[in-house]
Amino acid sequence: MVARLRPLSPAELDAVLSRLDAAEAVGNAASAEDVRAAVKHFLAVLAQRFPGKSVEVRVPPYAAAQCIEGARHTRGTPPAVVETDADTWLKLARGQLTFTEAFESRRVRASGERSNLTDQLPLT
Repeated sequence: MVARLRPLSPAELDAVLSRLDAAEAVGNAASAEDVRAAVKHFLAVLAQRFPGKSVEVRVPPYAAAQCIEGARHTRGTPPAVVETDADTWLKLARGQLTFTEAFESRRVRASGERSNLTDQLPLT
């Protein structure tokens, strides 16, 4: 089920991204709370910028969002699904990785019409 998502405030986002970057810089794992907050933030931004219900973007176990205008679904699997892990999603959203690079390296699974998010990413 797709949860209601809300973007972080600019101050909250800056704080979360600073902690994520600091953890990565020293080779530590980021806190699960910060990863969850950033994933949900960028999914919310995606859904706000590209409203619709034709593509479902999944970042398990954190959240999923529906976006992009087109054929709407009401039950079962949507016509297009994009799924990736949290690290890849955050890199895509922040412009540190292109959708094509992620797809070709199999860090993203995408199927269905409109599942190529090249034109929607990055979100920063």
